[in-house]
Amino acid sequence: MANNKIFVAATSQHVGKTTSTLGLMSGLRSHGLNVGYCKPVGQEFIDIGTTRVDKDAFLFASSNGFELVPELHSPVILGSGATQAYLDNPSAFNFSNKILKASKILQAQYDVVVYEGTGHPGVGSVVDLSNARVAELLGAGLIMVVEAGIGNTIDLLDLNLSVFEAKNIPILGVIINKAIPGKIDKVQHYVGNVLKERGINLLGIMPYEQELGLPVMHSIVKAINGKVEFNEDQLDNRVTDIVAGSLIDLSDSQDFTNQLLVVSINRLDEALKKMENVWKLLDCEDYPLSGIIVTGPGEFMEHHKEVFEKHRIPVVRAAIDTYEVVIKISRIEVKINTRTPWKVSKAIHLFQEHVDLGPVLKFLDQ
Repeated sequence: MANNKIFVAATSQHVGKTTSTLGLMSGLRSHGLNVGYCKPVGQEFIDIGTTRVDKDAFLFASSNGFELVPELHSPVILGSGATQAYLDNPSAFNFSNKILKASKILQAQYDVVVYEGTGHPGVGSVVDLSNARVAELLGAGLIMVVEAGIGNTIDLLDLNLSVFEAKNIPILGVIINKAIPGKIDKVQHYVGNVLKERGINLLGIMPYEQELGLPVMHSIVKAINGKVEFNEDQLDNRVTDIVAGSLIDLSDSQDFTNQLLVVSINRLDEALKKMENVWKLLDCEDYPLSGIIVTGPGEFMEHHKEVFEKHRIPVVRAAIDTYEVVIKISRIEVKINTRTPWKVSKAIHLFQEHVDLGPVLKFLDQ
C-alpha cells in the first residue's frame, strides 16, 4: 500500500479533529486494515516518568489499546520555552528527523498510519513544522475538518486548504462537524457545491452532539482552581447544566439530571432540601446532582456530610464567588480525554453514521 499515510488537520482548535481521528481509525479498522496513530507535533502534554507525551497521544493509546512509545507516537513536544530555544539556535534541534524516524518505524508496523495535526494549519510554523509542512514531510494525504456553517465555513476552507495545496498535498476530502441538524441540508447544498467545483470530496457532515460538549467534574475543578472536599473518586461525573442554589425550581424537574449545583455555604441547607424534594419527585434511582461547588466562608455541618456520602456527590470549595464560578465554567473548552470514554464511543458512532470513507479507501488502494 503506497499511499498509507493520512494527515488529519482542522481549520482551528476545538472543531472536531480528535473526534474525526477517532472515527477515522475505527472506520479503517472495520475495513480490515491495521491502523496506527501518531501526533507528530504536540503542545499540551502530560509527564510519564521522565518523558513527555501529547495528551491526544495518551488518549489514543488508552482508547485503541496500543503501548504508548513517546518517541513514536508523540515525537515532538513544543512545551513552554521550546519555540524561543529553537529561534535562538535552530541548528540544535532535529525535529524533522524525529518525525521521520517515528514515521518510518510506524509505517513498517501498520497498513496505514493516521497523523493528527495540531491546532490550526499554521501552528508549528515558528519551528518550521506547520501542519502543512509536516504533511509534506510525511508524504501524507489530507483530511480537513471544519465547523459547520456556510459563508464562514467556505471562507475558512479556502484559506486553510490553500496552504496544503501550495505544497501539492493530496486533499482526500473535508469533514464538516457540529452542524445544527435542521441546517444540514443547506450546508450540504452550498458548501458541497463549492467543494465539488474545486474537485474536493465532502466526506460527510456530522451533526452537533450535546453529549460531546459536556464537561466532567475534573475539568470544572481545574477551571475554577477548586479544592475537592468530598468524594474525589467521583470527578468523572459528567455535567449537563448548572443550577444556582437560589434558583432550584421543582417545575423544571423533568429535565433535572446531571446537574452541577453552585451555592454559597449559607444557602446550602435550603438547596439540599430542595434537591431532596426534586429527587423524590423524579422517582428515579440516580440522584440529580453530578457535583456541588460551594462558595463563601463557613463550615460544613454533619448533616451536609451525610447527604454528600449518601449520594456520593463530589463537593468542591471555591475561593471565588458564585458568579465567577459560573463564568469560568462557561469558558471551559471541552475535549475528549481519558476521563470521558463515553465520548470516544459517541464520536466513533457519529463518524460511522455520517462519514463516507470511499474516497479515502480509494486513495489508500492507489
